[in-house]
Amino acid sequence: MNQLTDATINQLNGILLGKDRQVRLALCSLLAQGHLLIEDIPGLGKTTLSHALARVLGLTYKRIQFTNDLLPADVLGFSIYDKQAGNLVFHPGPIFAQVVLADEINRASPRTQSALLEAMEERQVSIEGETRPLPGPFFVIATQNPLEQGGTYPLPESQLDRFLMRLRLGYPDRKAERALLEGEDRRELTEQLTCHLNRTDLIELQAEAARVTTAPALLDYVQRLLEQSRRMPGLVYGLSPRAGLGLVRAARAWALMEGRRHVLPDDIQAVFPAIAEHRLEQGESGKSADRVQQLLSSVSVLE
Repeated sequence: MNQLTDATINQLNGILLGKDRQVRLALCSLLAQGHLLIEDIPGLGKTTLSHALARVLGLTYKRIQFTNDLLPADVLGFSIYDKQAGNLVFHPGPIFAQVVLADEINRASPRTQSALLEAMEERQVSIEGETRPLPGPFFVIATQNPLEQGGTYPLPESQLDRFLMRLRLGYPDRKAERALLEGEDRRELTEQLTCHLNRTDLIELQAEAARVTTAPALLDYVQRLLEQSRRMPGLVYGLSPRAGLGLVRAARAWALMEGRRHVLPDDIQAVFPAIAEHRLEQGESGKSADRVQQLLSSVSVLE
């Protein structure tokens, strides 16, 4: 299984140059059965990463462009009366895919943003009094522009907490950018990707990640991180139990990708920034990274 994940990562690294850590975290989020938020300025490869991930895993893929006039029905679907059948026929929206890209999610109204809440948490949607399951595995990748850009609505904390991880891609380094300028079009390269992991393999990997062992001492370490975050000055609230559960799931997935069946402190520390930063920002952009580093440096692994 480790060979399959390595082959997948290598293919994605051929598309998104110089971003090995972000690629690994994106795959880790999927193996941990979470959802991913990518925040950055336009043009840095957010859409490319989501499309390439779906292609290399052989999953169905839908992209939803969020705008200020997008309605919940545009995401979830709607029913239309069929004269021949004599009843209402449901037309599923783009949410009914295995990988859903919610592009520029913070350009839609809060009402439309909230249409994703049940889908992300329950893997189902309730439409017109009927509950409809979503295809599995189900993975939402949302992108958002920095709040300083015009026409954006901040994601509420309840929505942010549904995302297991938040990543920032950042500008490529000089070598990677030169390779981008000299190389083929990224969209054409994405279409040439081959599938190394099929749906069955992916579901098996998700189950394997859930079975990775976590020693009681490491769970103590996770609890100390959570408790210390709740005592940090300047924060209204710290990390929630949902964040703690997500941290453990992500650490197990990271350990599996590293070829191990047990979690080490390094695994927790590797995924902690992506899990904690968006939960500790609380309206103060740029401070959450410092808070995360303060937590990691002040909380000891063993007591």
